[in-house]
Amino acid sequence: MRILLTNDDGINARGLAVLEEIARTLSDDIWVVAPAEEQSGAGHSLTITRPLRLRRLGERRFCVTGTPTDSVMMALAKVMGDTPPDLILSGVNRGANLAEDVTYSGTVSAAMEGALAGVRSIALSQVHAAEAPGDDVPFAAARAWGERVLRPLIGLPLAPRTLINVNFPARAADQVRGVRVVAQGFRDYGRLRIVSNRDPRGYEYHWFGLGPTIETPAHATDLEAVQDGYVAVTPLQLDLTHRESLAPIARLFD
Repeated sequence: MRILLTNDDGINARGLAVLEEIARTLSDDIWVVAPAEEQSGAGHSLTITRPLRLRRLGERRFCVTGTPTDSVMMALAKVMGDTPPDLILSGVNRGANLAEDVTYSGTVSAAMEGALAGVRSIALSQVHAAEAPGDDVPFAAARAWGERVLRPLIGLPLAPRTLINVNFPARAADQVRGVRVVAQGFRDYGRLRIVSNRDPRGYEYHWFGLGPTIETPAHATDLEAVQDGYVAVTPLQLDLTHRESLAPIARLFD
């Protein structure tokens, strides 16, 4: 099985090294094509206003001066030639990609691009506690649970233009309670936090925070699954059409 690895934290990210460890339990045909620098929050953006640089770092290992989407497109169209991957794994992201985050996430968007190309694609993210930021984020849960989550998924028939989003909880590996297959959640954006302050030169700046989780019956979303100590597995689709609205809107123009 040929596997392409990518991410949005950049080619030197610890999470990508963890993903490579996991991938090598599944195959020895591993390719890495990732952004040269961190691209967190890049979403499904594509670089069209400047040229891209592709740099070979080693055997089957490359970096791209662009976004996660650029990296997947470059891998499929340029690097891997006439033999496309059987599987694309994106991550392991440093931090959660839950709920509406999936629309901003470069990690998830790389998997979206793979799904659009007809390749089975899975995004993986490691949730972390607020007191463990940056390079101190522990990937123990992802490292211990990655293979056992992926093995069943790589043989699962998937509908066209769908992908899988996996989030590992912020717990020690032996404290993870299992795996839950859950829906995408949403946060309360009516209570979005904006943290404001002034820099040393006196200019005001603002950082966005996250709103609280909207609780659902039976804790049935990805937000609540990781909060409860489970690995959250969520199937996502790229068709955003709200089909129930087609007919009522069409009647407006009859």
